[in-house]
Amino acid sequence: MALEEVSRRGLVLLGCGRMGTALLKGWLERGLAPGAVTVLDPAPADWLAEAGVRVNAALPADPAIAMIAVKPQMMGDALPALQALGNGRTLFVSIAAGTPIAQFEESFGSETPIVRSMPNTPAAIGKGVTAMIGNDAARAQDLDLAEELLAAVGSVVRLEREDQIDAVTGVSGSGPAYVFYMIECLAAAGEAQGLAPDLALELAKATVEGAGALAAGAAERPATLRDNVTSPNGTTQAGLAVLMDEGAGLAPLIARTVEAATARSKELANG
Repeated sequence: MALEEVSRRGLVLLGCGRMGTALLKGWLERGLAPGAVTVLDPAPADWLAEAGVRVNAALPADPAIAMIAVKPQMMGDALPALQALGNGRTLFVSIAAGTPIAQFEESFGSETPIVRSMPNTPAAIGKGVTAMIGNDAARAQDLDLAEELLAAVGSVVRLEREDQIDAVTGVSGSGPAYVFYMIECLAAAGEAQGLAPDLALELAKATVEGAGALAAGAAERPATLRDNVTSPNGTTQAGLAVLMDEGAGLAPLIARTVEAATARSKELANG
């Protein structure tokens, strides 16, 4: 089943905030028929009607997809709107953090194909990464369709077990915030060494952007790229000696950071 089949049967998008908007725009750009989309949102943006999608209208009888893109705290109030679609034929895909597959199976039945996914915020500009896992009722074609839809905002990886999604949350889900803070710290350090604030921030942002692009496009592993930049007894080696200190360097700090975010993800999922 591809976008043509989704256009024929219809797609329901529950929630159209930043992530839902990014997904919807990506689907429309890829050829999904606007009239096949029904958006359910209590405060819909004006552009939705202008784009030709159906807003807060009656649900299609047998949609191919129901995409759940509401915040976890809104889930209890929002899910009943999709209750009639739990017939085993509609694929449910969730991008809601902290909401396990079992909760959706309670609402729609264990025979309903369900995919749980975790995108990150760069999806808003088509540079995200999304991890996904399906329940026992999700067939190979269901997983393929979910991946095709989620790929509209970046790359997609498949997990082997649902509990891995907590670690995904700790690494890529929360990871952009870590990188933003790294930019802040790098800019502040540049100021401390005499750079003007605007210049320091420009250098920090461009450095992170360029290094990320280089790492993403390189065949070599990050450690090799790091070695390529590090001349013996040079400036980079002097900086890395501090950053790679076994006791107080970056590695143990990042490990504790990801561990804390992963643990909190588990707490939220367990209520």
